[in-house]
Amino acid sequence: MATEDDYTAQPFVPDRGGLPALRRAAAECRGCPLHRAATQTVFGAGKASARVMLVGEQPGDQEDRQGKPFVGPAGHLLDRALAEAGIDPADAYVTNAVKHFKFTRTEPRKRRIHKAPTLREMTACGPWLAAELERVEPELIVVLGATAGKALLGSSFRVTQVRGTVLEEEIHGRPERLVPTVHPSAVLRADDRDAAYRGLLSDLKVAARALA
Repeated sequence: MATEDDYTAQPFVPDRGGLPALRRAAAECRGCPLHRAATQTVFGAGKASARVMLVGEQPGDQEDRQGKPFVGPAGHLLDRALAEAGIDPADAYVTNAVKHFKFTRTEPRKRRIHKAPTLREMTACGPWLAAELERVEPELIVVLGATAGKALLGSSFRVTQVRGTVLEEEIHGRPERLVPTVHPSAVLRADDRDAAYRGLLSDLKVAARALA
């Protein structure tokens, strides 16, 4: 039996079954220590027939509480930008590179502060993302932010260098087309939020054209 010291979700990933089977299995994942502090696993959401898969970093506070990805402020902003770009959010599959919320607290009972996952944690969670890609077989992957990019494309990935372009890469043994952009939470943190939103929207329009 695998232990958390092995830092891999692979033993927990079922060989058979669709997305519902994956979601049930992921709820019991102990592939790394992140599950200990998190409320629950936050697996991907959407149709197995989705043409586009959006991959973010990890669940946030609201996602951890509700058990669904992109239900917080960043998710609402993403839905707005997708619709404005011409991509129906209901037709997208959304997920994260890491399925548990990683956070710190300055004091007990204080607000939980997001903490970026390590490469080791992203790699441990990689088998879940590989399984989602295999089940969904999206025509396009939209990479949301640097962490998601590193999880999919390696540690040398820099979102600022390739955002808004269509990349063709082999991901988990499958040829994929990808459009990288910033994570919507970066738009919310930006000093000039309007300019940051326009940049995200421009990148998503590239994705919409790639799907046309």
